[in-house]
Amino acid sequence: MSATITVHLVFHAHLDPIWLWQWSAGLDEAIATCRSAADRLDNNPDIFFTQGEAWVYKQIQDCDPALFARIQQLVRAGRWEITGGWWTQPDCNAPDGDGFRQQIQLGKDYFQQHFGCFPDSGFCPDSFGHNASLPALMRAAGQKHYVMMRPQEHEMALPARLFRWRGDDGGPELTTFRIAQSYNLDQEIADPTKIAARLRACCSDLPAGVTHTLCFAGIGDHGGGPSEKAIAWLREHADAFPGMHLVFSTPSRFFAAIADAVPTLPVVTGELQYHAIGCYSVHRQGKLALREATQRLTQLDSVMPTLSDDQARSHRSHWQNVVFHQFHDTLGGTCLASAYKHVHNQLGAAEAWAEERIHYELRQRLTALPDDPCQRLIFFNASDRLFAGWAECEPWLAGKPWHFRVIDDHGQAVPTQAIPCEAVIGWRWLTRIAIKLQLAPGEIKALRLVPSTDEQQPATTAAGDNDTSAFPAPPWRMCNHSHRAALDLSQARCHFGGMDHLLPELALIDDGSDTWSHGIDRYADTPAALATWGAPELSFTGPLLTQIAQAGRIGNSDVIRTFRLHHDSDAMEMTIRVSWQEKRRVLKLVLPIAGNGDNRLDAICGGASKRPLDGREYPIQGWTAVPITPQQRLTVICPDVFALDATPQRLRFTLLRSPLMAHHAPHPGGTLDGVSSDRGEHHFRFRFNIDKASPNELWQELYSWLRPPFFADLTRGMPPA
Repeated sequence: MSATITVHLVFHAHLDPIWLWQWSAGLDEAIATCRSAADRLDNNPDIFFTQGEAWVYKQIQDCDPALFARIQQLVRAGRWEITGGWWTQPDCNAPDGDGFRQQIQLGKDYFQQHFGCFPDSGFCPDSFGHNASLPALMRAAGQKHYVMMRPQEHEMALPARLFRWRGDDGGPELTTFRIAQSYNLDQEIADPTKIAARLRACCSDLPAGVTHTLCFAGIGDHGGGPSEKAIAWLREHADAFPGMHLVFSTPSRFFAAIADAVPTLPVVTGELQYHAIGCYSVHRQGKLALREATQRLTQLDSVMPTLSDDQARSHRSHWQNVVFHQFHDTLGGTCLASAYKHVHNQLGAAEAWAEERIHYELRQRLTALPDDPCQRLIFFNASDRLFAGWAECEPWLAGKPWHFRVIDDHGQAVPTQAIPCEAVIGWRWLTRIAIKLQLAPGEIKALRLVPSTDEQQPATTAAGDNDTSAFPAPPWRMCNHSHRAALDLSQARCHFGGMDHLLPELALIDDGSDTWSHGIDRYADTPAALATWGAPELSFTGPLLTQIAQAGRIGNSDVIRTFRLHHDSDAMEMTIRVSWQEKRRVLKLVLPIAGNGDNRLDAICGGASKRPLDGREYPIQGWTAVPITPQQRLTVICPDVFALDATPQRLRFTLLRSPLMAHHAPHPGGTLDGVSSDRGEHHFRFRFNIDKASPNELWQELYSWLRPPFFADLTRGMPPA
């Protein structure tokens, strides 16, 4: 006879602060739900309530201090349990590692300050997948258990509902429980058949010898929590289901009950994916805004570890807003279009505030520099990582044409090259220069503008003022001066990393899925259209850099692509600018490859993950590396791309998607209502190479793009000589 399974009923409320409503509605529901839950606990001394996200508690603290004090008392009494403990329930793929650490740490700081505790169980049931770095990130914060729900059984097979999860072989592990079917239960109370099926699902797939399981009860997604009717019904039917005994419980009580079985649980290694692949790339503007705010705040943390009290309060508030917008529906791009106004306002404010603080800090440090009659170009690596790459600046020449040399503090000339200015006004004294720099973390480098009798632009000028004999009429070709990289647009071929390659191409794919892309794990192989291109134009050429641009069109969208080659590099850089005007389509950049192996390495939140070349859509964090030969890999740095699919024959980087926002299948038909995602201008950067770069080196390249040096044009108030 099989043992009776104890079903731990956990009363909670799934609270989406933003989704099909504005954040202010989420605020109202957070307060109402928690007040209702406190009333239920007062009326039912045998039950417990669980709520996890620090954001919820912070709203109550700010808006209803009396209710907050009441919750604090219930926590002390053991009736109200804090689980999860993060600031919100984030997307677990798109945030970067620094941002995700802040997500956990800010929640931990809040709960330790106001409740004297931090839960050892993470709780993130509605997120759309879980990256392989999570076990390490959570164990570093002191958490050892995890409750999730997606991917569900039909999306990823697991050896059991309860298992030990490791991100990497031999790495830290979490005792992990996968919720069966749903994190709500109240809807099934009225139908005995449905609730019996739910309870049986909770008891299914348990490891041998485990006689405890979890079942979450309450009303969500717009909050609500347990109803009095549901509490009474479950109490009355505690032993009504054969082989089950229902008890009111909490996640911590469940994990305590199965503690002895943990060493025998099956082990799962790697990421827990995949659900809602469309969320990897939809609403790109939000993902970019979050990334930029995260990068600037992270830089500020690096250069200003000590802040005044007022600055510290502002700093904490901005970080809280940033990690709040890691919320899975917000960052997943599934919210109402109107709800994103608040999101972008808060993220923009955080980015601007951090950027201003860094600039002010730089100017304070510059007061220690001695007077100098020369104008100086100041570059500041506001980062805890080495910067090694190209910096660009436009020194103010006070209406004078360029007649300077750039020298370092040893009097040595620094190679520079003119490139087109951002402004197209055409004034010759507006000069933009590119300089290759290497800056240690926190380093300030001062370069001097020294008058020169040579009144030519630095090194070379933009196209139109140069000898273009190296760039003849069709077939259009260009190469850098070392001939280590080359391009032939007439043949749609390029050369980088010592190998010849077909050019990457833009492809438009019909996409009938909803905002989440429910029910699919990849987009169609056959494109609906390919980009067509006009005649190329030389942007600039010289001994350091050469760039060509080409306008084109794909579907209803205008596109411009540029290729840039560096004199000292085997790599090819490419940028794409898209004026996106599509509906229900996906834009992919397709790179033909000749893979040598079954796997590639992708950057993920807080690390890297080995993935199969199986054609499925995967989230990425800015680079990928694919074996080409037993000794070499194709590496692609792609800071502006959040998803790709790959086979041994090609890489397809997902640039844009255009479903109706907040559209859940089935499709509403030919309605004029609704907003298509991501309409407007978008920019993408790529660097292609064949090398043996380690993951650390690839991260270094990526962050040299994401965290460029801050620039100051130091003249001491005098015009340049």
